[in-house]
Amino acid sequence: MADAKDSSMVDSKSSSTSPSQHQQHTSFFMAQDTLRILAILLSAASIVVMVTNTQTVLLFSIRFQAHFYYSPSFKFFVAANGVVTALSLLTLIVKLLMRQQASRRKDYYFVLITHDIVMTVLLIAGCAAATAIGYVGQFGEEHVGWQPVCDHVRKFCRTNLVSLLLSYVAFLAYLGVTILSAYKCIASSPNN
Repeated sequence: MADAKDSSMVDSKSSSTSPSQHQQHTSFFMAQDTLRILAILLSAASIVVMVTNTQTVLLFSIRFQAHFYYSPSFKFFVAANGVVTALSLLTLIVKLLMRQQASRRKDYYFVLITHDIVMTVLLIAGCAAATAIGYVGQFGEEHVGWQPVCDHVRKFCRTNLVSLLLSYVAFLAYLGVTILSAYKCIASSPNN
């Protein structure tokens, strides 16, 4: 009789923790997916803002046009955000399809964590390149004789700043995804 009581207590304990673990698992993936979707939307918005940004000014009766395409750093910034947007969207689709296949999840999680790290690094590289050229545009570089240009194309520089800020927030979202993935990997290791 005591054995039956003990086994029912074990069963009730395991059944009460199982839904809790499932809820934590679901909450983890919802948080990860939310951050990933946020990063996709912010990166896409950053691309749109940067690509549509243009300003034409007259200096000494000469017409100058400012556009992202004239700077290799801004082109890299747009390309990095484009790659992150496209691959993250693809990852979301694959992730939805892979939820049904429990047997391949371990391999998939490794690929997913690697993907998240690469996307995080790519985003910060694009942000760093655009920030560097934006800094030179804003303040110039006296040592090599480069003059600031943002006092002539203020609208262009301000709009680029908005694009950069969107991309930096996307980077923070992806950093959050990466940290969550690493935490989940450590928490689910057999030693813990």
